[in-house]
Order: sequence, then structure tokens, then C-alpha cells
Amino acid sequence: QVQLVESGGGLVQPGGSLTLTCSGSGFTLYYYAIGWFRQAPGKEREGISCISGSDGSAYYADSAKGRFTISKDNGKNSAYLQMDTLESEDTAVYYCAIAWGPIESLDPKRYDYWGQGTQVTVSS
Repeated sequence: QVQLVESGGGLVQPGGSLTLTCSGSGFTLYYYAIGWFRQAPGKEREGISCISGSDGSAYYADSAKGRFTISKDNGKNSAYLQMDTLESEDTAVYYCAIAWGPIESLDPKRYDYWGQGTQVTVSS
């Protein structure tokens, strides 16, 4: 049974940093792409970043470039999202998700399994 659990969310001031962790079980991360997504109230879920399941290439949405860094540890079946220089617009529920194979996409529809999400609030 595939399970994904996000952690590391919380309240942070503008300009601050957070690192999100996605811990997986029931699958082998090496064979999957893993992505981070977020959904703010009243908005659609959007892709932030992903790592391809083949060569480990990372991809970022424009909103994340230069501020967020995605990484993964296949041995721990885990992925991480380091978020720096956070802005109030980054406030959302953040989700991780996996997709089989060498997916290089930030389209949520391409992903098969999802975690429950972790809240990130950027506010002074």
C-alpha cells in the first residue's frame, strides 16, 4: 500500500525558510518521479517542483525558481523541498505526489498517489 506523508509545515515570517519532507512507503522511489504541489484557498492545485524518476533531473515552476530546492534520498524513500525567501503568496497546503516512470511534469493529473498535505503559512 502506497503511503506518502508530508511534514515540516508551519508558520514562518516573510523572508524566512522552511524545509518540507515527504516520507514514502509501499513503493521504491528510484522508479518514480516525485513532485511537490500546493493549493491555496480558492485556487487550483499547482505544481511547484519535481524530480524525474529516471535521471533525477529537477524541474521548477517559475514561482519557485531561485527560492525553492527539491531533493530526494532514494535510500530513505523520501523527498525534500527547501523553501527560502518565503512570501505571503506562498501560503498554501503543500502536497507531495509520485508518478511512475521518467515523468517530467508539474501537471497534477500526471501523478498517481498523493499525501495528505502540510500547511505552510507565511505571515508576520
